[in-house]
Amino acid sequence: MKLDVQVRKTLRAQDHVFELDVEFGSEKNLIVIFGPSGAGKSVTIQVIAGLINPDRGRIVLNGRTLFDSASGVNLPARQRNVGYLFQDYALFPHLNVAQNVGFPLRRSLWSRNGNHDGEVQEFLEKFDLAHLAASYPRQLSGGQRQRVALARALIRKPDILLLDEPFAALDPLLRDKTRRELKSIQAGFAEPMVIITHDPIDVEMFADDLIVLETGKVARRIAVDGQFDGAGRAAKIRSALGLD
Repeated sequence: MKLDVQVRKTLRAQDHVFELDVEFGSEKNLIVIFGPSGAGKSVTIQVIAGLINPDRGRIVLNGRTLFDSASGVNLPARQRNVGYLFQDYALFPHLNVAQNVGFPLRRSLWSRNGNHDGEVQEFLEKFDLAHLAASYPRQLSGGQRQRVALARALIRKPDILLLDEPFAALDPLLRDKTRRELKSIQAGFAEPMVIITHDPIDVEMFADDLIVLETGKVARRIAVDGQFDGAGRAAKIRSALGLD
């Protein structure tokens, strides 16, 4: 995977102005963007996904230009083949688990069923959701809802998956278990991921490449993979983040 991001965006809300000016490139399959609330993490991945249009800059994924203000390229979100996991998972409350997972494969917004039953069943089994196929989101735990959202995002085989604070909505007792599940899923699918977080434990668990944002800019870049392997990895990462 190769991702190159060079974007600028000015956001205005009443009397508040936020300037995003982010530039980084990575060939790692697990990128973590770390920073406090208001640093620009969500805006950065929304720009990559095509949910927010930058004012100028360039985004290239695996040699494919998603956005380039100089040449007028701006692929719509649906054409970028980028998966996005929202912080609240954004499941459809009126659809059951199987229908939520299979939603990206539907040919129209009006049909609930299609010719993808086998593929949906395969993903339900991979994510340990087969026994919940007929359940609705309101009947699921936080960890189960996350697995449904992940299955839905991955069934369309995106080139990259963007995750917005994937553990923030979970009970603290579930976070460690869900982190391990996500790590296993990522390894099984070999899916490139960009995870945004303000939690150092997520950095310790997932980062091969770490981008630290502060007030809309890249404050520092840490190549975690190889540099912080082995014993003491967590302590070294926390020290690099200035948290020891």
